[in-house]
Amino acid sequence: MARSTPDSHAPQQNHLLAALPATERAQIYPHLQLVEMPLGKVVYEPGDVLRYAYFPTDCIVSLLYVLEDGASTEISIVGNDGLIGLTLFMGGGTTPRRAVVQSGGHAYRLLGHKLSEEFHRNAVIRLLLLRYTQALITQMAQAVGKLQRLGVISHSRGHIRVLDRPALERLSCECYAVVKKETDRLLPRPQG
Repeated sequence: MARSTPDSHAPQQNHLLAALPATERAQIYPHLQLVEMPLGKVVYEPGDVLRYAYFPTDCIVSLLYVLEDGASTEISIVGNDGLIGLTLFMGGGTTPRRAVVQSGGHAYRLLGHKLSEEFHRNAVIRLLLLRYTQALITQMAQAVGKLQRLGVISHSRGHIRVLDRPALERLSCECYAVVKKETDRLLPRPQG
């Protein structure tokens, strides 16, 4: 079996990049740089300010929450169907997650400010990235279904009600605190 070389890679191997119409491709493709993503590479750590977005072609990257004791919990995986670096266009600035390559390969790298600029300037790119974000949130939300089946929470019509807080805290370890801290950081306090 022949090993792929960088010359055999094309941006269209990433589904998001392939979904761009010709006009938007002309805005993005010249700024892409093919980079190697070896197994175990840490793409970013919690608290890092992201400089680049990565569009995997044949690698897989795990997004992990790192717990205070150093352990980590995988919250999602990203392959050639997505991108690494949502905070670049969602306005978070930094990320509470670690991104680690779980299956080596390649990705196309794009300067973060270029992605943010195109997101805010171009409605087609904005819609595509928001739809991807929704799909990623759906992947992450699978944990909500598990908690509901365990009787720890109830979920209906966009509302989540905690039924057993001690059980929720036990099951979520310190993940609950990490998510709450990030929510508090990103969302402004209600005006009193």
